[in-house]
Amino acid sequence: MSNIELSNPQSYGPKEKTSLLVSPAREIIVQFWGVRGLIPTPTSGNSRYGGNTACVHLDVAGKNLIFDGGTGLRVLGKAWEKMLHPSEAHLFFTNSQSNRIHGFPFFSPAFIAESRLHIYGSPASNSASIKQCLCDQMLQPYFPYPLQVMRSELHFHNLMPNKTVELNDIRIKAGLINKYQKSIGYRVDWGDYSIAYATDLHNNIEPVEQEQIQQIIQGVDLLIANSTYTPPTSNGHQSPESLWKTAVSLAQNNSVKQLIISHHHPDNDDDFLDKIQDQVRSAFPESSLAYEGLVLSVKKS
Repeated sequence: MSNIELSNPQSYGPKEKTSLLVSPAREIIVQFWGVRGLIPTPTSGNSRYGGNTACVHLDVAGKNLIFDGGTGLRVLGKAWEKMLHPSEAHLFFTNSQSNRIHGFPFFSPAFIAESRLHIYGSPASNSASIKQCLCDQMLQPYFPYPLQVMRSELHFHNLMPNKTVELNDIRIKAGLINKYQKSIGYRVDWGDYSIAYATDLHNNIEPVEQEQIQQIIQGVDLLIANSTYTPPTSNGHQSPESLWKTAVSLAQNNSVKQLIISHHHPDNDDDFLDKIQDQVRSAFPESSLAYEGLVLSVKKS
């Protein structure tokens, strides 16, 4: 039986997030470094949940697995500067849109010669590889320095849906979860542990997506998913109705043990997200909304 604990219950908000936790044996540590979607929103109204875009770090059996490279990736890199930073990390991208990759040029370990980074991603909607997409965003006039200035050892891996990456006894399976965005989700299996990262869910899931989503999330200890986006209301917010229902329904129908909602819309401030959290918990008690600084410990009881 899995047991998921909040490792920093007193830490609420991005200003508290200053260090990288290391996983004990037979335990997975999950840390959220960016939880916002579309564009960074560093405003006072987002001070508790945070404004950096998507980045989640998993410490699994001493392996560093990073999912998405939004601006939260920069903060993760800064945290690694304060300690003996890991010499090797595996960075998995869900898609090549700007909010998923625009932290990569600011990831300080990529500029350290002793570092070794394995980078995984599927082809973009224009068929460009993940390497090409990361290179393009670092070309003039968009960025002052090309990817070649990174001194670390970079290894690029092209992924396709249903592809599985094996890192010793850790298995990371990719699956297509949004064919319109060309987005993939990931399932991490390690012994009896399982975690799914699927943050591009949408309301009108088609059969080809449904099958792969189920393969990714079925029976996992922890599902990290998104609320689906809808048109804004007259006050500039999304309607709270049905935002989270897709993720909750999938969790309920696939025996998910705990659900974390992340990838928040930039228009949704702290007070709005508090209301969403209450609604989500009323429908699925073992759930919470992600915020920058959230640390979860996944272990077996």
